[in-house]
Amino acid sequence: MDIKESYDVVVVGGGAAGLSAALVLGRSRRSVLVIDAGEPRNAGAGHMHNYLGREGATPAELLTAGREEVGRYGVEVRSGRVVSAVRTGGGFALGLEDGGSVSARRLVLATGVVDELPQVPGLEERFGRDVLHCPYCHGWEVADSPLGVVASGADCVERALLFRQWSEDVVILLNGRPAPQGEDAERLAARGIRWVPGRIARVVVEDDAVTGVELAGGEFVPRAALVVTTVPTPDTTLLDAVGGPEAPGVKVVGNAATPYGGVISSAADGMVAGTLINHDLLLEETAAAVAEYRNTPKGRAA
Repeated sequence: MDIKESYDVVVVGGGAAGLSAALVLGRSRRSVLVIDAGEPRNAGAGHMHNYLGREGATPAELLTAGREEVGRYGVEVRSGRVVSAVRTGGGFALGLEDGGSVSARRLVLATGVVDELPQVPGLEERFGRDVLHCPYCHGWEVADSPLGVVASGADCVERALLFRQWSEDVVILLNGRPAPQGEDAERLAARGIRWVPGRIARVVVEDDAVTGVELAGGEFVPRAALVVTTVPTPDTTLLDAVGGPEAPGVKVVGNAATPYGGVISSAADGMVAGTLINHDLLLEETAAAVAEYRNTPKGRAA
């Protein structure tokens, strides 16, 4: 690579975790570059919750504020995508989608995850709005509404019981899966949760809002919101290229490390990683300074 830019730390991913790490490092007087592809996991959500002091803010508001804050401390935030990474003698060399390349002594991977949804037509387009996966993120907003839990995993009974905390009208849409049996059926009955057999043909949307689902047999099941179990899947291409999560000089933060963490926990994760990276660089610099000092007359005399 023809590398013309070098930094103490390059942060790949400009969400809450990446910007939080960059903030700590910028305030530590490190040279930091954040490269962000602009594809946040919660882009579809109109608001975020359980973030003390930012309750109800939109994801975009948080990221805009975060970029402004890190900029105060000299952190550069650049739109783009890192497509390759290799370990070098001095750290890492990163190849960019636009053909450029940069080097870093340390690397923070805050690349998040992609939520894989059940294969039901219409679910993905509504995800984060009225297709939900986290009651703590969205339960309050759909309280007392008729909810449908799409059975796509072994946890559908637990998920239905959980969302029952917010609404008395919860049904499980079996979508071709077997009906609950035994203790599971008893638990659901005790909480007034029923289930509907049949495969889901599509999500029905009217006036930009989910109104229910249409089953393969033509039956319409009215629901104001749908609950899904997602499979959060990280892209480990860069991580694998530099030696995995235990490789020296690399920190994996946020949802890339803890897929089920909320925004506030991702920010905290980035903050801790920033302090650890700064300490690691400090030890490296001190060792180099000691070696240089030993070659001076004063050091040789000591």
